Amino acid sequence: MTSRLEALCMEKGLKMTGQRRVISQVLSEADDHPDVEEVHRRAVQIDPRISIATVYRTMRLLEDAQVIERVDLGDGRARYEEATADHHHHLIDTRTGRIIEFASPELEAMKERIAHELGYKIVGHRLEIYGVPLDDAADGIRDEEERP
Repeated sequence: MTSRLEALCMEKGLKMTGQRRVISQVLSEADDHPDVEEVHRRAVQIDPRISIATVYRTMRLLEDAQVIERVDLGDGRARYEEATADHHHHLIDTRTGRIIEFASPELEAMKERIAHELGYKIVGHRLEIYGVPLDDAADGIRDEEERP
């Protein structure tokens, strides 16, 4: 069975080797935002001959072809997700590392308005929000208030 990423790669004219197919499969099945090392760990479970260097090269190729996107989640590691037509942003829980994807038409309109007011047209952007759950934030405030 052809993965979504493999089909997209073929549409873009990329040569699909067996190892690239495995890496594309791993990325298509990911419900998280894996880094290169995690992609490699998952890929070798399918094909133990895949080297970390092959994963790095393939990730770069897929990113250059705009099949995947690099995501900065504030942990110092480049992470990746499948490039989609659906634009979304990320809310990262700084305590657990949980990543919540969200879309907001109001936010998109606000960004367009701001760019226009400043005399610009948006050609690309990213938004990552870092936070803690409100329950945790309130606990932290109470802890600070209780200290002498």
